Amino acid sequence: MSITTTEYVVRTIAETAIENEKYFGDLDSVVGDGDFGYSLARGFEKLLEGWDDLDRTDEGVFLKRTGMVIASRIGGTSGPLWGTAFMRAGAASSHGDGVVAMLRAAIEGIKARGQAEVGDKTLLDALVPFTDRLSQALDEGAPAEEAIRAAAATAREAADATSGMVAKRGRAAYTGERSRGSVDAGATALAVIAERISETWKQGATS
Repeated sequence: MSITTTEYVVRTIAETAIENEKYFGDLDSVVGDGDFGYSLARGFEKLLEGWDDLDRTDEGVFLKRTGMVIASRIGGTSGPLWGTAFMRAGAASSHGDGVVAMLRAAIEGIKARGQAEVGDKTLLDALVPFTDRLSQALDEGAPAEEAIRAAAATAREAADATSGMVAKRGRAAYTGERSRGSVDAGATALAVIAERISETWKQGATS
C-alpha cells in the first residue's frame, strides 16, 4: 500500500471505532465487561488528536507509531492486541512486504500476545478469514476495490459465525457455555471496519 492508502485505512479504522463506540460496547456487555467500545474509541480519539504530529512520510514508521499510541491509550486486553497488530504490520511494511504479508504479521502478533487461535472466539475469527479471502482475490487478479469487497463480506460471515462458538479468551471465557449465542465484539468490530473501508475505498484510497 502507498502511504496515502495507509493513511486512509488507519483514519477509517479510527473514525469507525469512534462512531460505533456504543454498538461495540453493547456487544461486549453481553458476556464481557462492556468496556470494549469505550476503550477502542478513546484510543483512536487520541490517535486522531495527534494526527497532524504523526510522521506519515514512511508507512512502516507511521504504522508502528500508531500501534504505540493505541497500546498505551486503549485499556484492558484490547490495547496490547490492537497495538501489537499495528506494530507488527509496520515492521512488515518496513521490510518491503505487501498488504497481505502485513496482515499476516499482525495476525501472528495477536496470536502471540493474546495466546489465541482461530476458533477461540476473538477478532482473529474475522481477521484471518478476511486476510485469506483478500489474498485469494488479489492472487486471482481482482482489482483492489473488488478484493476488499469480497474480503469484507467474508469477514461479516465469519464474525456472525462466532455466535456459535464458546469463548476461550478474554473476560467472556469466564462465562463458558453462556458465551454461545452471541457474536464476539472484536470480530464484529473487524467486520464493521472492513465494510466501511470497502464502502469508501473508491473515494478514500484514491483521493
